[in-house]
Order: sequence, then C-alpha cells, then structure tokens
Amino acid sequence: MASRLLDRLRRSFFRDGDACKDEDAVEDFPESSELEDDTECVSERLGGTLCFDGSGGETEEAGGEGSGADSDSDFLGESLDEGFISTDASPVGLSPSGPSLLTRQLQESWRSLRGLGGSGGPGGPAAQQGERLLFEVTDACVVQDGTSKYVLYTILVIQSGLSDKTPAVISRRYSDFERLHARLRRRHGDEMQRVCFPRKKLRRNYVAETIAKRSRAFEQYLSHLHSLPGLRGAPCLREFFYLGDLQAGQALLRVGQHQEALGPLLNARRLQEKLGQEGQQASHWLFTVLGLVCCFQAVEQLEEAAEHCDLALQELAPPPSQEAVRPSKVHPQLMPLLQITVRLSWKLSRDKRRWEALLQQLQEAGVDPAGQPSLQEYLVKESLLETDQEHA
Repeated sequence: MASRLLDRLRRSFFRDGDACKDEDAVEDFPESSELEDDTECVSERLGGTLCFDGSGGETEEAGGEGSGADSDSDFLGESLDEGFISTDASPVGLSPSGPSLLTRQLQESWRSLRGLGGSGGPGGPAAQQGERLLFEVTDACVVQDGTSKYVLYTILVIQSGLSDKTPAVISRRYSDFERLHARLRRRHGDEMQRVCFPRKKLRRNYVAETIAKRSRAFEQYLSHLHSLPGLRGAPCLREFFYLGDLQAGQALLRVGQHQEALGPLLNARRLQEKLGQEGQQASHWLFTVLGLVCCFQAVEQLEEAAEHCDLALQELAPPPSQEAVRPSKVHPQLMPLLQITVRLSWKLSRDKRRWEALLQQLQEAGVDPAGQPSLQEYLVKESLLETDQEHA
C-alpha cells in the first residue's frame, strides 16, 4: 500500500511537463533508493528528485513572484565567486522579517515528501547509522528585503546515533548553498563530480510545492556532502555552518552586547563539536571558547565562564610535563586567560595552584602581561575571514 501511495505521489510531483523528469530514470529509482546509505552514488540515484527547474505546466506572468532584480529566482543572477554571506538568524541575532510560508499547504507537501520512506528525520534509518549528522529543514519563510525577495530555510543539525539534547540551527538561503557549491567545485572538483545541486527556477519559486521539494533537496545535499570523507573536513564546508555565527557574535561583542552574543557563539560551539575534529580550524575554535569566556564573565555566569576557560587552556597551556616555557611559543592570550582563570577559581573555590604556578613561570621567563592584548581586544580585532579570502 505504501509503495503504491509513494508511486502515486511521485507521479503527481513529476508530471510530463517537468523539465527534469525522465520517464526511464524515474522507473530506475526504487522506493529504497531514498537517502538511506552513505554511498558515493546517492546523488546520481536521486537525480530525479533534485531538479526543480520544471514548472509543472503552470506559468506566471512576467513581473510576478521572483522577477525582482535581486531575487533568488534570477538565473545565475548572483556571482558564484563571492564568499557566502551568512543569513544566520539563530539562535540570537538579527533575522530578516517576512511572512511565514509554513501554511497548511506547505506542511502537507512537506509531510508527503518526508513521510513515505524518507530518511532525513531523526527517527528514520539514518538515525541508526551511528556517528553522523542529520539535517532537517524545520521552517521556511519568504523574506522581502527592499527589492530583494528570497526564501530563508531554517535547518536543524542533529547528531545521530544518540539522544542529541543540544541540536544546532542554521538559517540559509538558496544563494548561500549556491556559493558553497561553487567553492567546493573549485577546491574539490573530483569529489564534487557526482554531487547534484538543485537548479534555479525562473518562476514559481515561492509556491509551497517548490519550497517543500527544495527543502528536501537541501537536506539530501548536506547529507551527501557530509557522507563523503574527502569533503567532510573541507574548511569551506565547515565554515558554511558556523562562520556566520562567529561573525555575528563578534559584531555584538564590538558594541558590548555580551548577553546577545551568547546565542550565536553557543550555536557556533555546538556546530563545531558536531562537525568533529576533522579539518577543525584551531583559530576558530579558540575564538569561540574565548568569546564565551568573555560573555559569561560579563553576565556573571561564573561556572560557565570557568568551564570555557578550561576548554581554552586545553588549547593554549603547555603540557605539565614540559620543563621550560619558551616566550616565543606562548600564545598572546595565554597570560590574560590564566589571570581570568585564577580569579574565577578564587571566586568559585576551585584549585588554582597549577595555573598560578604556570603564570609565575611565564613571568619568570620574561613574558610581560602588560604587553599582551586583553581578551576583549583580541576578540574585537581578530580576523574572521573565509579560507578562500585568507589565501587570496
């Protein structure tokens, strides 16, 4: 029964008028070919469901939805050579406002696409694969920003194989995915040859059916990228998830809004933890934990500040077995961090002897505390650029 329903559903979505429909290709996709396994051919097998340039026989008049000069519907209207610009609105930040498209029609289309044999949800087969990430589009809204109009997708990032009590959230538009795809093709052309990307549409970008299909496609696209060992640790893929949050947190720190900066910085920490250590950029992780030290200390959440001091010291402090400290190898933030840690340990009645001894050792080695930038100065001046821009 489920098989017949799924076949009927596919036929209704991919009619004869669809530009991306291929009668023979559709027959080659059994129900079990949905994104269930981490195989290299998954995008090819899903080729029939990842194309959205067909209008289904329906057209709109010129000047209708998506005809604005800056809309996402402009065919290749935005340069693929630009770095991605984060539209991350989660969990704390300035989010574009716009009417929600999660109407009953969109929700029903979503359930139809995800409910039969789908694997993108937490309870599907993918959740039993062990250590991997699941990506689920939980919301989509049309944003009208001046002359620009686009759909903003909210995506939940969940660690599978265990009860994930701290899921992370990102918000991205089509052009963000498009820029990511272009960067990956430039740097990882061989690995990207078999990765399909949902095409642009010139019309009907903002109808519920299109948004539901594209949401499903973005889930599959991210799952496929994360399943490929050669791409999983790629800096541009990792930055796609968390760099926007770091930049938003830094902007808030620059104006002294520590409480507001906690949201994006905590989300960036969760995302980096879920992405794992493969390809991890130490400078971004260090900025994240030091930013959280600064914010938690400013809002007087001392236990949380001390926890993140410990995380930062794991990166900066020399191992206890090291006999001597060479000043040239000392990170500029180690001295300020040790001073903060000793002060917090005193307030929280924690053992501070190791850090006091290290602080004294650094001073005896000639490291001048006055010559080091404060934690706040480091955070507001640190450069948070994409990898492509750093090497330009």
